[in-house]
Amino acid sequence: MSASFEDRLAPYAARSRTSIGRSVAETTPGTRSEFQRDRDRIIHSTAFRRLEYKTQVFVNHEGDLFRTRLTHSIEVAQIARSLARNLQLNEDLVEAISLAHDLGHTPFGHAGQDALNACMKDYGGFEHNLQSLRVVDTLEQRYGAFDGLNLMFETREGILKHCSLPNAEALGAVGRRFIERKQPSLEAQLANLADEIAYNNHDIDDGLRSGLLTVEQLQQVSLYERHSVEVQQQYPGIAGRRAINETVRRMINALVVDLVETSRANIAAVGPKSIEDVRNAPPLIAFSDAMKAEAQALKRFLRNNLYQHYQVNRMTSKARRIVTDLFGIFLSGPQLLPPDYQLAGADVHQQARKVADYIAGMTDRYAMREYRRLFAVDEI
Repeated sequence: MSASFEDRLAPYAARSRTSIGRSVAETTPGTRSEFQRDRDRIIHSTAFRRLEYKTQVFVNHEGDLFRTRLTHSIEVAQIARSLARNLQLNEDLVEAISLAHDLGHTPFGHAGQDALNACMKDYGGFEHNLQSLRVVDTLEQRYGAFDGLNLMFETREGILKHCSLPNAEALGAVGRRFIERKQPSLEAQLANLADEIAYNNHDIDDGLRSGLLTVEQLQQVSLYERHSVEVQQQYPGIAGRRAINETVRRMINALVVDLVETSRANIAAVGPKSIEDVRNAPPLIAFSDAMKAEAQALKRFLRNNLYQHYQVNRMTSKARRIVTDLFGIFLSGPQLLPPDYQLAGADVHQQARKVADYIAGMTDRYAMREYRRLFAVDEI
């Protein structure tokens, strides 16, 4: 079944039978492709379930309708599959990458990551992208034959979106492309931009829903303003959530169509005949220059008006304090950690990494609960 599906893909798409494979050899699945197996393992992982209670912009307790890492990952996967189908790429691979790309994220979004990275400055640093790979390679404990999920090389490659040269050298084969300045599969390139489409547009929606952004402010952003005008022209008098939803829907569609058309032209110009040709080519999945400029303007607007809003800053300040204080108390007293995270006889660098693993695996509400247990005098 999987072979006939993959036979319909473009010659430069990723395929199970030409994959670099898994670190530990396994029997080929009879009813699924290898990348479907990866997708299924990711969905059943503990780290994936935790994404339901991990923050995008708004902390979990601030409202039930804001995006979480889980809903974000599902939206990325939906956009990525649509893009892959239009470009005859491997939908199962892009879905697996999309669903796994945030598995290593800390509680409290980027504020949590920045705080944990600062705590780990003397112990190798912390980066959620590398942590996502660490989760699927090592930290998940579900199988008797190996640590992690033993995912296909191309799935792991897609999860590792960026990497410093020292880290790339330490990672071996999956990090080699950063040293050799080669590209990942088109599926990995596509999942990366599907992530960008998803978070830019749902942050608009969440920002408006929270009241931290206004429609009047967004009219300053050309990408929003243009589609908002189209909505008003087609549906005179439309207002409220219906007008916002219709505008955001059109923005996503415009970005998707532009990405497909530009990428298709890039692929035609280079003419790759195999996935190896893709690796040796420049990046081929891209927006047009005009759309890229509009998308960057939207990102600047969100950074200045939403991510740096004083109410968001208040929560991120609390988040940094929670993560920093938890790291400090756990590293100075490893006996406070669950047994699996205590390393008897380990040096401080090894113990620090285990502390980082523990904190990164926390949900927002669990981190707040741990903080109260350890620092509030009325908690036991």
